[in-house]
Amino acid sequence: MDGGARGDTSAGDSNPWDKADPEWPARAADFVEELVGALHTRVVRPLVLVARGIVFGLIITAMALVAGILISVALIRILDVYAFGGRVWASDALVGALLCAAGGLAWSRRSPRRPGTGEKWA
Repeated sequence: MDGGARGDTSAGDSNPWDKADPEWPARAADFVEELVGALHTRVVRPLVLVARGIVFGLIITAMALVAGILISVALIRILDVYAFGGRVWASDALVGALLCAAGGLAWSRRSPRRPGTGEKWA
C-alpha cells in the first residue's frame, strides 16, 4: 500500500480528533474539561464573588439599619422611664441632639471635592 493511504496513521501527520483513533473520546473529554475550567476561572468565579459582595453588603446594611432603629427606640424608652419621668419630648430632644452631633462630626470629617470634577482633593 501507499504511505499516504487512507488507513495509514503515521506519527508525523496524525490528527488528534481522528475518529479512527481509540483515544479521541478521552481527548475530547479532556478538552471540554479544560475549556469549562478556564471559563469558570475567568468568568464565573469573578461574577460569583461580585454577587456575594453585593448580597452581603445589602444584608449588613439592612442589619445595621434595624440595629440603629432598635437602639434609638430603646434609648428613648430608657430615658423616658428612668431619666425624665414620662416626659417623652425630653427623651426625643436628647436623642435628636446626639444624632445631630454624630451627623455634624461625620460632616466635618468628609473630604472636600474639587470644583467641577467630582474628584476628591489629594
